[in-house]
Amino acid sequence: MGDKQLSHDVLIVGGGPVGLTLALALVRSVSGLRIALVDRRAFAVPRDLRASTLAAGVRRIFEQLGVWEAIAPFAEPVRKMKITDSGTGDLARPLFLTFDGDVAPGEPFAHLAPNTAVVTALLDALAGKLELIAPAQISGFSTEGERAQLRLADGRLLIAPLVVAADGARSGLRQMAGIGTIGQDYRQSGIVTTIAHELAHEGTAYEHFRPAGPFASLPLPGRRSSLVWTETATEAARIVALPKAEAEAEIEAAMGSTLGAVTLEEDLQAYPLRLQLATHFVGPRLALVGDAAHVVHPIAGQGLNLGLKDVAALAELIVDAMRLGLDPGRVDLLARYERMRRFDTAGMAIVMDGLNRLFSNDLPPVRAARDFGLGIVDRLPPLKDAFISRAAAIDNRGPRLLRGLPI
Repeated sequence: MGDKQLSHDVLIVGGGPVGLTLALALVRSVSGLRIALVDRRAFAVPRDLRASTLAAGVRRIFEQLGVWEAIAPFAEPVRKMKITDSGTGDLARPLFLTFDGDVAPGEPFAHLAPNTAVVTALLDALAGKLELIAPAQISGFSTEGERAQLRLADGRLLIAPLVVAADGARSGLRQMAGIGTIGQDYRQSGIVTTIAHELAHEGTAYEHFRPAGPFASLPLPGRRSSLVWTETATEAARIVALPKAEAEAEIEAAMGSTLGAVTLEEDLQAYPLRLQLATHFVGPRLALVGDAAHVVHPIAGQGLNLGLKDVAALAELIVDAMRLGLDPGRVDLLARYERMRRFDTAGMAIVMDGLNRLFSNDLPPVRAARDFGLGIVDRLPPLKDAFISRAAAIDNRGPRLLRGLPI
């Protein structure tokens, strides 16, 4: 096939929740905008049963974009969080810290929503409003003057003043742009699955800190929960290979039988955990969002929330520029986006890294110090409220979408 040039206003590479949400924010805010969404796989609803934590601020984004009504029936509000700690061989799991209540009257600080529900709602809302290019392999990225160019393996050439990389932690676009990363391998694996359980969770999320890392059970509709279990890579491989009944027994034991007998609803999956930050969130006519820009430890379920906060900031800058007839890929706009997101992202990454180091530790003096600290926080409501507000992505001075306002 010969070269065929296709011009757009914005090109978004990556069809996950972050890329889809950015596309929807743009098409809902500026009429006639020419957007193409490019992915190496065909656009389809994921088949897995995994769920994501959606902070209150992120839920406001979905409300403002008109898709929360489609997601809500499948989502479960987190009304309480209980944090416990124990060491190797401990039978008891002392409760050191609890978070109750809402960030605003009637507004829980988070919801758990199946990835299938989120992606389905976004794809339905985008139907007929933009060009979907998939499956497509990107073979080159370059910039020249006021345009960026994406060359596809089939010979097509996509041209736009701005390209957004939402193509994940191994972002090919980030690499083509020569943007490096810094970080570290935690030498841990995150085991994820969905379980059914005997007892009702009552909207409670449990975070149990164990020597190898946190074990979290997060409430889903009905007597079901999503698990995120941190273990050493060797131990995770052993657990994933267990027969179903043995895996269920280990999960119930790790939970301290908090929710009674456990039944697996899907296979256990394990993935390596690492901290990874792009050295720059932008390049010439390029912006990085989501995992392409940052990967943090899942200890507080902030990965997707950080990506959607990127979306809120970048969408607002693009929309404001295009309404004024300005170039959405100009240097000062991209520099402003980077300033807006690097501090927040770096701060969250440092906090998550510190928490993982503090709690993935079985030394008695360290345990005594952290448990004392948890007890202090539990007795200081203003400090607890500050933690919840940060985790809930509440920022009254932040991007309009995070405040539930239209762009």
